Amino acid sequence: MLDQHTAEPIAQIQGLRVEFQTKDGPVVGVEDVSFEIAAGETVCVVGESGSGKSVSSLSLMRLVEFGGGEIAGGKLLFDRRNGDRIDLAETDQDKMRGIRGNEIGMIFQEPMTALNPVFTVGRQLTEGLRLHKNMSKSQAEARALELLREVRIPEPERRLRQYPHELSGGMRQRVVIAIALACSPRLLIADEPTTALDVTIQAEILALIDRLKRETGTAVMFITHDMAVVAQMADRVVVMFRGNKVEEGPVEQIFEAPQHPYTKALLAAVPKLGEMTGKDLPEPMKLLGTAGDEIKPIAGTDEVLLRVENLTTRFPVKGGFFRRTVANVHAVEDVSFTINKGQTLSLVGESGCGKSTAGRSILRLVEPNSGHVMLGDTDIMALDTKALRTARLDMQMIFQDPFASLNPQMQLSDQVAEPIHNFATLKGGDVIDRVKMLFDRVELPRSFMRRYPHELSGGQRQRVAIARALALNPKLIIADEAVSALDVSVQAQVLNLMMELQAELGISYLFISHDMAVVERVSHHVGVMYLGRIVELGPRRRVFENPQHPYTQALMKAVPIADPRKRKDEKDLNFKPIPSPIHPTTYAAEPSRYAEVEPGHFVLETDSGY
Repeated sequence: MLDQHTAEPIAQIQGLRVEFQTKDGPVVGVEDVSFEIAAGETVCVVGESGSGKSVSSLSLMRLVEFGGGEIAGGKLLFDRRNGDRIDLAETDQDKMRGIRGNEIGMIFQEPMTALNPVFTVGRQLTEGLRLHKNMSKSQAEARALELLREVRIPEPERRLRQYPHELSGGMRQRVVIAIALACSPRLLIADEPTTALDVTIQAEILALIDRLKRETGTAVMFITHDMAVVAQMADRVVVMFRGNKVEEGPVEQIFEAPQHPYTKALLAAVPKLGEMTGKDLPEPMKLLGTAGDEIKPIAGTDEVLLRVENLTTRFPVKGGFFRRTVANVHAVEDVSFTINKGQTLSLVGESGCGKSTAGRSILRLVEPNSGHVMLGDTDIMALDTKALRTARLDMQMIFQDPFASLNPQMQLSDQVAEPIHNFATLKGGDVIDRVKMLFDRVELPRSFMRRYPHELSGGQRQRVAIARALALNPKLIIADEAVSALDVSVQAQVLNLMMELQAELGISYLFISHDMAVVERVSHHVGVMYLGRIVELGPRRRVFENPQHPYTQALMKAVPIADPRKRKDEKDLNFKPIPSPIHPTTYAAEPSRYAEVEPGHFVLETDSGY
């Protein structure tokens, strides 16, 4: 790590103030923020949504004007390659074009919107090189190949001719990183570059950015709300809250001796993997760092509520002139598990492992090919449409994106009351009373009942989705990545709420997630999925403290730990590429066979390529 006093800062933000003009007058996005970034140093800017961290980065790129903002005060000093020091806040947009992408690179949060869907990856990679470096077409293509190899993309020659939609999320994010690094910028701004990615891909991308920084001496401004990522990446940390910097310091100091109450609260809300180890806590507990620190563990019961046996769901791949089925995507393959009343089973795994499809298949939102789903005494698979509708009184789902699952044109009170009207469980004034009670239950003020979804933050919207799922008093709730899009502190509140409801109402959860630390906190039992099969299943303590399957072990290794003294090295990550789940129609899948390694702890014996 470079000493601040010896390394000259490449970028200095001094007293930055950014305002946005709205119908109700100016809104301050960033009030007064100052910090600097030196060569070869990573400065992590952390804070919740709306704290002004992205606005600060967009101001450095002078892109904030295109989003309706204006730099109302302060200086943005930047040392150019030729030795000139300029104030970016005063620079005209023509000159900025020569700096953007050339001397300051940016990795955006959402790779699909950062890439142009109509141009090939090769065209987008070479564009900046030809514009800023005056390279010929062949020189630019050679450099593009070199960049794709640097970011560890397999078969780079083929990728250059592909379009963004043909690549997976992790690959697209690597292409965005390659574009940002193409001209060897002096400053790299990474705005939440791993939020949408799985643990394994995130670990690889963090290691990649760190390695490139060490090799090229680039200054990195890394924006995130994930404290474990900060511990892995940062040299210095800047904590932002409501448009102001509230604390700044070396990474060890921030984690070990935080000064500001907001920083303390932020660190206390982070679920840490391994936190439950050693303590005799077999059941889920409330997350620490929130009001009423300890609640009694949720024991649940021994009565089985949901029994899933040999569930198989495949999606046909059509092809040829007559659009016949030429192959099948084996999304869920021979999956079996049970959930007890008042307990939580978590399914974890990377994107595409079949965990969401498994959840949807149980509710028959996706029709499974075969298998049995018993909810109590009801065989869900044998029901006709009308009986299935009635059975859904007992099964509800909370989706990943609350904005997509709520109707933008309905008031929130009507959305929460909608299931009650649909099933006519209550009439007249009782409906309003029930809705008010549900709003109280999810800790939203009753004044919100007249609001619309766009007037709420992500965490508040997710609470409305939970209230709606509770409206019919279900026995089982399937939560599909219900907290993955939320900030750390909001995530802690929503998880606490779900656990309180479980303790009070005896609800069972099927909790689908890729966040191992969250899963460790909320689960009674854990199933690890890979390529459509459960590869390991057992009580939470057994799976986390004694993982047996190589894939579970690799997954545990990839999780960043919120402790700067326990950083991961690139050598620790040994991921094999995931084989394709698409098989020809003639393919006969082997049944899943399990070995019981200890009481209730099962590991897949069938060779699944890991």
